[in-house]
Amino acid sequence: MAVRAVQVAAAGKAWAELEELEKKQIDDILRKCAQWADAQVNQKEFGGRAPTEDECSQVVGGTTENPIKRRMRLGSAKHALATQCAEVNLGNFLPGRFSLEQRYRIHPETRQLERIQHESELEMLRKGGKELVGSVVPDVVIHTGNALQPQRVYDFKFPCPESNPGSWRDYRSGNPHNIKNQGEAYQKVFDAPSLLVTPKGVF
Repeated sequence: MAVRAVQVAAAGKAWAELEELEKKQIDDILRKCAQWADAQVNQKEFGGRAPTEDECSQVVGGTTENPIKRRMRLGSAKHALATQCAEVNLGNFLPGRFSLEQRYRIHPETRQLERIQHESELEMLRKGGKELVGSVVPDVVIHTGNALQPQRVYDFKFPCPESNPGSWRDYRSGNPHNIKNQGEAYQKVFDAPSLLVTPKGVF
């Protein structure tokens, strides 16, 4: 698989950058996974049609203060299927060169990218979770084979209704790092292209 070396001046590092054909192939794999997951859940829930605005807005759980709407449950179901699809198809195309739902952060002392293993994450949570502030968990990270050398970052999004545009989840104002949304957080942590994957395409 062809790659070319580029300097990442801001981090003082150099590693392989994806070629345009590779980017397109990865984008296509993930887009098709999103389309497949969308179709599977819509078939089960609505007989194959897309949900309406009213159906997306139905309250299906939670509390009065924090209601859970149907769009959230549909999105979770589609997300789970899309991730399974990505694991299989990226495993065939880029074995050993991607991470799924892996937590990362910039280490507060070294200022270098760090993977947080599940056991460490649980320990940090037991201590109150302060060490996890500023960490991120993208759906897909494409890397060189070294998980600390990210090349491209993706999140699946399933707008409900489908006429809505895909968008990054907003962060609460006043957060410690003054980040506006997921996309900005990914850029800050990975310094690599971060893209949304919806059934309509990759953006």
